[in-house]
Amino acid sequence: PLCSNNNPYASFGATLARDEEQNLWSTPHDVTHTEADDDRVLYNMIVGRSQLDKDSEEWQKLNYDIYTLRQTRKEVRSRWKHILEDLGFQKEADSLLSVTKLSIISDSQNMGKARDILLKLSEETNIFPTSWQLSERYLFVVDRLIALDAADEFFKMASVVYPKRASVERVDEKQVSAGM
Repeated sequence: PLCSNNNPYASFGATLARDEEQNLWSTPHDVTHTEADDDRVLYNMIVGRSQLDKDSEEWQKLNYDIYTLRQTRKEVRSRWKHILEDLGFQKEADSLLSVTKLSIISDSQNMGKARDILLKLSEETNIFPTSWQLSERYLFVVDRLIALDAADEFFKMASVVYPKRASVERVDEKQVSAGM
């Protein structure tokens, strides 16, 4: 009986693997799944790769690009989750980061403030990689933080944990202007 194929949970791991293959942010078979621009980019890359010969150089390049994009997305999500947990949202972190088609901005008056904070996060911290294109997904997360009166604390924590590093050129310019 333990080896039979009648186990309803036998494919559970495979389902999770397929979900991961399609998208990192939420469950793709969920009808409320958000198809944001970055999701479409990933999806189009996966579709393009599936149409190529697996031994081809194009397939390998596309496979590497898909892997890199996924890793970057995981890293950004992990950074956000780390800060949320440090702020005391251990149990709520995953739900705060979950965005679907049914997600709404809690208060339309917060939209401007949420955009400002998100821009400030991208410009003044390294919570996003340099090449990262801001995702609308994080606008919803910042809106939730505003509603919880935790957005400013989140920004302060992000500034400490992921400070913006001065570029080498800027450091060299300061040293030259200081006469070093």
